[in-house]
Amino acid sequence: MPSVPLSVVIITFNEEANIGRCLAALGGVADDVVVVDSGSTDRTVAICQEHGVRVVTHAFAGYVEQKNFATAQARYNHVLQLDADEVLTDALRAEIEQLKANWQHAGYTLPRLTNYCGQWVRHGGWYPDRKLRLYDRRLGAWQGQLLHERYEVKANQTVGSLTNDLLHYSYPTIESHVQQLNKFTSIGAEELAARGKHAGWVQLGLKPGWKFLHLYLLRGGVLDGFAGLGIAALSAWGVFLKYAKLRVLNRQTAR
Repeated sequence: MPSVPLSVVIITFNEEANIGRCLAALGGVADDVVVVDSGSTDRTVAICQEHGVRVVTHAFAGYVEQKNFATAQARYNHVLQLDADEVLTDALRAEIEQLKANWQHAGYTLPRLTNYCGQWVRHGGWYPDRKLRLYDRRLGAWQGQLLHERYEVKANQTVGSLTNDLLHYSYPTIESHVQQLNKFTSIGAEELAARGKHAGWVQLGLKPGWKFLHLYLLRGGVLDGFAGLGIAALSAWGVFLKYAKLRVLNRQTAR
């Protein structure tokens, strides 16, 4: 079987700290690279141009819409979708090269290993964190709500799995985690409000505590030391923030 050409698609917004590392790690695995940028005001676009990749500007309309738009910009049907803070390892790049010569499924999941404040996290439900990122765009699409997007293959199609890690440089600082929590909890609250959900004392008082215990003890976050503690504590705080924001939205709607 001849090797299939592969397009890599990446969506960006103010990713100057990450995008260069992501693009540099593509090596010879990509036959086409397109970055869909939603109006960055930093050096993101300039860095992409320095790496010689195509850049398409497209206003952000939600993660599902943006990733489907980016997929449509690819020159080839076989696509690897990456976030700007993700990096291919040498082993994963070699595995994808082998797959290009023997493509068998509608899509493939990749195990993702996350770096949190300089530490690789292997517990607390954060690893292997499999994501379906490698796919034949004719056989599926990005779906979901405002925040929880996922790639889904069509009915009766099969999904394979790769074994080597995709590196995810998610939160270089605690501050960056807090900032993203604030952003994502607002989107999450809007999703819940749109579905007619309400925030009571169970959601505000019990769910955050359960989230901490689940991640830190039941999922082994304690084994990751400070990183595990920080992830569990801030994730619990994120649950409280989401439902607190939902409660405010509920009251505004009632008025």
